Amino acid sequence: MRNKKPSGMSEKEYEIVELLRKLDINRTVALTLACLSSGEEITSREIEKNSNLRQPEVSIAMRYLKDNSWVDIREEKKTEGKGRPVKLYRLVTPLDEIVHTIEQKILLESRYVLNNIEKLKRLA
Repeated sequence: MRNKKPSGMSEKEYEIVELLRKLDINRTVALTLACLSSGEEITSREIEKNSNLRQPEVSIAMRYLKDNSWVDIREEKKTEGKGRPVKLYRLVTPLDEIVHTIEQKILLESRYVLNNIEKLKRLA
């Protein structure tokens, strides 16, 4: 069942989300990755707007991306007014490399499952 495409997201970005979800990637991570897929720097607020995610969801997704060394986070002081600096995010690992990493993980997991099935067959 296909979910509704967030209004701030292109068809291509949403297709990326749908395919990542089929690979069992967390929804917030998939939406955030799609927003970053252009390779351009983007603010947390822009990710929220384009993906229909809330700020805490973006933060959780960013933690996952940062833990995998896929994203760079930079702070920029606001030019006017007070408040916290604006956080800017950019993929430092190209999307095709991220996909390759996901592929390798799935292949490894599949081999593990198939090995266990073979062991069960021998024991049956």
